[in-house]
Amino acid sequence: MVLQERETGKKFYPDYLIEILFVAFVVIEITVLLAMAFPQGIGRQIDFSAQYRPKPEWYFLWLYQLVRYFPGRTAFFGTVVIPIASMVIFICIPYLDRGKHGRLTTSAIGMAVLFVAILFTLIAAFSP
Repeated sequence: MVLQERETGKKFYPDYLIEILFVAFVVIEITVLLAMAFPQGIGRQIDFSAQYRPKPEWYFLWLYQLVRYFPGRTAFFGTVVIPIASMVIFICIPYLDRGKHGRLTTSAIGMAVLFVAILFTLIAAFSP
């Protein structure tokens, strides 16, 4: 550090601190200007003449799709049993990862559960 000070003649305080603060303020200024130049919309437009169809956020869409597949008396199975089973599978993966083909088996199980969740999310996102 002392060698660097001798070569450049700059110290951290106040020379480098002023440079760092200047760059930080320039970045903040550019961010604010871009935000003002390209404002983001407030959300989707509401059509008051259309029927209201509530949809959850994207991270709950796979559960929303499960509720559609298990209506009425079977709703408990689709809303409680299947999500808990999928979480138990993910929790048990380290314990299943034993033996000669353990990694392949657990990877296949994990990828299958993830694929089904992504598939249900996409189906629910693009369905009317």
